[in-house]
Amino acid sequence: MRSIWRTLTNRLGPGLLRDVLLVCAANGLVAASFGAIAVSSGLPLWLPMLMSVIVFAGAAQFMFVGLITSGGNPIAAVLAGLLVNARHLPFGFAVGDVFGRGRTRRIVGAHLMIDETVAFALSQQDAQRRRAAFWTCGIALFVCWNLGVVAGAFGGTVISDTDALGLDAAFPAVLLALVLPSLKDRTTRLAVLVGVVVALASAPLLPPGVPVLLALAGVLVTLGGTPDKTNKTAASEANREGAS
Repeated sequence: MRSIWRTLTNRLGPGLLRDVLLVCAANGLVAASFGAIAVSSGLPLWLPMLMSVIVFAGAAQFMFVGLITSGGNPIAAVLAGLLVNARHLPFGFAVGDVFGRGRTRRIVGAHLMIDETVAFALSQQDAQRRRAAFWTCGIALFVCWNLGVVAGAFGGTVISDTDALGLDAAFPAVLLALVLPSLKDRTTRLAVLVGVVVALASAPLLPPGVPVLLALAGVLVTLGGTPDKTNKTAASEANREGAS
């Protein structure tokens, strides 16, 4: 065990390894809340466990369970989960080089490709450290997430009301955490605002799950503008050219 720790410390550095462990601990708590919410809401014990192994995408899993338990259509729940995971397509282009060669490594790497593993990989400049960060974070998170779901699922069998523990807030909190880093851009904020308005306006009129899909209309706002960061970069480059 000590030799494994020493190897990881040498490859990642103590600071990065500490950050990975902290993220794993936080995700374990979220996973426990997911398992508890799923089972206490009436879903079978095996379902959150199976989803965590096969899907391994927290936001999509929360989305699916949230829509199903609120009476939503299963097809709409699956479509909503797929749309949430659509961000993995550009992720693949960004970190595809860390998977290595061979079909098995690529399949496993694609399965472990989530927000955290991509973030840790992209934060490294050296190719070897990128691979080490991705695989270490991915494997550790997969283990912690599934252990957390198992613990939460069995705990959910004895919890009659997850609202009493505040676990019902985990689903919107996870989605909010995914959105917050992007709200620094003005165009993105406008798109989110449009999506929220559409979802709230249509929620009383349509079946659960459908308003979430209609909220994607906010994406259309981004087609008419460019991010603030891009505009600022272009302006600074123009200023430099003018000065020269």
